[in-house]
Amino acid sequence: MALTTAPDPTRPDPGSVRVRADRRGPGRVRHSEGLAGYVFLSPWLIGLMGVTAIPMLLSLYLSFTNYDILTPFSEVQWVGLANYERMFTADPSYWHAVRVTLTFALIAVPLKLAAALGVALLLNRAWRGVGLFRGLFYLPSLLGGSVALAIVWVNMFNRDGAFNSLLSLFGIEGRPWVNDPDWALETLMVLAIWQFGAPMVIFLAGLKQVPTELYEAASVDGAGRFRRFRNVTLPMLSPVIFFNLVLETINGFQGFTAAFVLSNGTGGPVDSTLMYTLNLYITGFTDLEMGYASAMAWVFLLAIAVITAILFSTGRFWVHYSDGEDR
Repeated sequence: MALTTAPDPTRPDPGSVRVRADRRGPGRVRHSEGLAGYVFLSPWLIGLMGVTAIPMLLSLYLSFTNYDILTPFSEVQWVGLANYERMFTADPSYWHAVRVTLTFALIAVPLKLAAALGVALLLNRAWRGVGLFRGLFYLPSLLGGSVALAIVWVNMFNRDGAFNSLLSLFGIEGRPWVNDPDWALETLMVLAIWQFGAPMVIFLAGLKQVPTELYEAASVDGAGRFRRFRNVTLPMLSPVIFFNLVLETINGFQGFTAAFVLSNGTGGPVDSTLMYTLNLYITGFTDLEMGYASAMAWVFLLAIAVITAILFSTGRFWVHYSDGEDR
């Protein structure tokens, strides 16, 4: 005799619950999940619109006007391409700033990468205390473009600074390096090269990924240290070199803090440290020509984009990936 129990009227039927849940449908589930995603992304979206997108569009509009900060927006005059025409044809300081920035980037960036790679090769060994040295070499990059570091650097290379005191020990007469038009920019280059810690760490990570079997095979074939570096290390490290090259090239063109501190915001001495970004700052916030400064900023953005595109287009000829496919 089978025992049966009467259904409990206070408990819902599982089948009916399943039917009611299914009535929502997959579309509603996806919609609710998407809505939750946008809610979590909302702080970033608000920041993107309020801090980046809207100011960029506003600066693009101002680049076609004669806006000078003190003029109300209602009285801003549309001047079309006059700012761009002035920039390319009637502003010698603009082209001087371009030359200074190109000189800085073309010299400082390769030397910085070479220093970073050289130190990374030295520190890619199982020495006692090697972690301490890695941290010490990386320390300047933690300070980055800080004003305090720039002030210390200026004091070091003054006439009575520590660098001249060191030279005097060897009987060499120093000079006011930061106040000499022939050496002021080189002083900034040395500061930029000294901050090689960030690319050094990236090079170290890349060196750790090079298979030791390749070095062993090259040694068996009679390859010396230089040939192993040229035929094994550089090809295997080429994606990392390319990554550092792109980042440091962009950073090199964006140099501002050290040049501002060294020259007290003027680009001196004799405009020898008038970097592009410093010239842009002077134009917009000292001369109050914000419309013209906005045009300079957009040309700078396009120039950086073109340089980055050139690097990516040439990378396929010398960047090699471990999967055998060049991008």
